[in-house]
Amino acid sequence: MHPAPAQVKWDAPSPAFEASWGKVMMWLFLLSDTLTFTGLLGGYGFLRASSQAWPTPEQVFNVNLVGFMTFLLICSSATMAAAVGTARRGETVRTGRLLGLTVLGGLLFLALQAYEWIHFIQAGARLASNPWGVPLFSTTFFVITGFHGLHVTAGVIYLTTVTFRALQGRLDPDGVETAGLYWHFVDLVWVFVFTFMYLI
Repeated sequence: MHPAPAQVKWDAPSPAFEASWGKVMMWLFLLSDTLTFTGLLGGYGFLRASSQAWPTPEQVFNVNLVGFMTFLLICSSATMAAAVGTARRGETVRTGRLLGLTVLGGLLFLALQAYEWIHFIQAGARLASNPWGVPLFSTTFFVITGFHGLHVTAGVIYLTTVTFRALQGRLDPDGVETAGLYWHFVDLVWVFVFTFMYLI
């Protein structure tokens, strides 16, 4: 008689890099969004470089206002990072407060962006025309800042949901960190938008 074959025990594979599926999916989404914003800013750069009459930012924009908007987003990124730290330590109340401050920063940014758009439109800017001579100038402005504004709006809704969950005692540190990845991405993209569209 032959001995019975030994049973082989298979262990469940550990997740790649110890990252949750939510975090991995967020990284994939941010990668695809990075390519989208890269294409938009690259197209803007090409159009601007090929036009000899492209208006300078100081002719059109209130750079001090937009600089303050950028400062608000950077501060909100700092409160988001702090919220991730307190969530990891299980400090539910502090996490909720820090997330609330992050949401407030996002709302103030959106309010100031709406203020900027209103004044831009009142000055005569339209999607396909503007008083500064190059129709594509206002087109690129509305498309790029509008697309980013949609991302900020989605981020505010996302973080508001995470905040309510935390304040209800359903704190999920991985969920807070995943939300933080998105918010930091939105902030970083704006730094590039601010640099290329308002400063250079």
